[in-house]
Amino acid sequence: MTHAAAIGRSLRLYHAPGRQPLLDGFYRRFLGVGDLAFDVGCHVGDRAASFLRIGARVVAVEPQPRLGRALRLLFRDAPGFTLVPALIGATAGEAVLRLNSANPTVATASADFIAAAQGAPGWEGQVWDAEIPLPRTTLDALIAAHGMPDFVKIDVEGWEAEVLAGLSRPPRALSFEFTTIQRGVAHACIERLTALGLTHFNACLGESMRWEFSRAVDADAMAAWLRDLPAEANSGDVYATPNPELVSHG
Repeated sequence: MTHAAAIGRSLRLYHAPGRQPLLDGFYRRFLGVGDLAFDVGCHVGDRAASFLRIGARVVAVEPQPRLGRALRLLFRDAPGFTLVPALIGATAGEAVLRLNSANPTVATASADFIAAAQGAPGWEGQVWDAEIPLPRTTLDALIAAHGMPDFVKIDVEGWEAEVLAGLSRPPRALSFEFTTIQRGVAHACIERLTALGLTHFNACLGESMRWEFSRAVDADAMAAWLRDLPAEANSGDVYATPNPELVSHG
């Protein structure tokens, strides 16, 4: 499959009209009209689109050039949308993005992520076949430029702990993707978030947008849940906040 065809497939999948009510209903607990969201690892912008429909402003971080072009077209009439074509990390500088032409969703700056995927069940046939050097900035620098976000979504394929290392002030809520092939990255993220004061957690598996816990749990319970997940669970998102009501049912 060509890179363009793979992007088209992702656009059709993630922007399917039937997904919009699910996404919007879920994210309204974190965002309202006039709020600010950071979408780090925007990919084809399904989360960014949801944030905009809710009425929030969006700073979208997407380093892949072809995805950046697609996002500019997709959101060309959205005044609350800002695209940042860079990588995010612990410090400013430069980093290398490794591309997967057949599956742009899993482009990564993490060599460890690629090593963990090799031979892992569910990751068969994934090939990272190109790489590009890119500027690297930090969440703190984004905050200085755009303001303090109310919600931050991070989905960067094994680079999540590096992104959080460049954050020194906590937002109202934050999510990061985890994979069962790199549970240590998720544990590092939980430790960092706890140090920042985001001490209440919940999680969703895959694209379910459904809480795994009826009420917020602490860092130890979240770490234990991640540790005990079967490998076939594959991936999901952990949500963290100082306010337990934001990550509880009801």
